[in-house]
Amino acid sequence: MADAIVQTIHRDPALFYWILFPITVVMILTGVLRHYATVLLATTPKKQDFPTLREQRSLLRGINLRTNCHVISPSSFNSRKSFLVSAYKDGVFLKDPENRGKPAGNPMTDPAAMEGMMGMMKGNMAMMVPQTLIMGWINAFFAGFVIMKLPFPLTIRFKSMLQSGVATRDLDVRWVSSLSWYFLNLFGLQSVFIFILGNDNAASQMAQQMSQMNPGAATGMFQPGQDPDKLFQSEVENLEVVEHEYILAGIEDRLLASI
Repeated sequence: MADAIVQTIHRDPALFYWILFPITVVMILTGVLRHYATVLLATTPKKQDFPTLREQRSLLRGINLRTNCHVISPSSFNSRKSFLVSAYKDGVFLKDPENRGKPAGNPMTDPAAMEGMMGMMKGNMAMMVPQTLIMGWINAFFAGFVIMKLPFPLTIRFKSMLQSGVATRDLDVRWVSSLSWYFLNLFGLQSVFIFILGNDNAASQMAQQMSQMNPGAATGMFQPGQDPDKLFQSEVENLEVVEHEYILAGIEDRLLASI
């Protein structure tokens, strides 16, 4: 059986020092600068008033009761359930009881919502501007270079991801172009940023995208335009259909049976 033909490309060893190494260093430094730029542009969250905190924590109390109901006795669960269901139905915990049943206001007129949108725009600027500059820099100076070969085999589906900017149909899929090395660094330096900046950093591209998918996670439980009363009524339905099973029910008999 004939041996498979090994594709060999004679590359200049200086490509490592003039392309691969500079791109990696620039991407790491850009991530560190993006982290500190995001920290400087971030606005200090305003302290919430007591009615707003009570509204949010009261809903969270019902969610916790429904989630951890198995660790309390049936009598304790039923008393807590009755109190919360009655309070939710009567709107006791609402921040603005007089607005109950009215349509939600325009989120664009809410100062808190506008502040959150402005913070998200600042984060987008801190993420997009450096990547645009680096992308133009790589296209201007390093486009079309094949800089390394992966030591393990890959399927043909990886060709478009690893050989961006190199229009060669017969090139082995294990060869990596300079532009593809940039994209691999863009999404693969999370562990490096955690080592340098810690777990809570704004340097990672993936972390930025995840935070933008859920922008209200850090500001509160209610998204702009949501009606708290509808959330309370939904939690009432969830509490009423909970099937309570006490984890310590019959523990004496189970303990004696195991001896």
